[in-house]
Amino acid sequence: MSASKLDEIDRAILAELQADGRMTNVELARRVGISAPPCLRRVRTLEEAGLIRGYHADVDARALGFEVQVFAMVGLTSQAEADLSAFEERCRAWPLVRECHMLNGEVDFILKCVAPDLSTFQSFLTEELTAAENVASVKTSLVIRAAKDEPGVPFDVLEARLAQEA
Repeated sequence: MSASKLDEIDRAILAELQADGRMTNVELARRVGISAPPCLRRVRTLEEAGLIRGYHADVDARALGFEVQVFAMVGLTSQAEADLSAFEERCRAWPLVRECHMLNGEVDFILKCVAPDLSTFQSFLTEELTAAENVASVKTSLVIRAAKDEPGVPFDVLEARLAQEA
């Protein structure tokens, strides 16, 4: 289901749930201007279509003792599909890797990693990441601070684009 096939209410539901996934169905229905039963049906349809992939708490990593956040740019020896898939599978198994994105250009993957301290990350880097099969190079950048960390998509941009198409 593409964005253009969603009606205004579906898009409003997605925007509201992206901002606050814990609100009750009754509150969600009130905010989007429909009654609760059809609102719940729409939410279930959006979930089944894969537009809502889950509901998560936004936890404070530093408050939980994860003081180190690092972006690791990884170059592989081979970019054959089987090797790319094997690296992605390996990334899914590493707890310190929170995000893994395949890129085009000079770097094959960028990983977002968190660790409680620098020595824990260093151990992961030397004993697991750089030692992994098919890894040719790793360049890391330690995050000093985050100026913005917004999940999801900008619904106002989507609405503006759809208004131009209409």
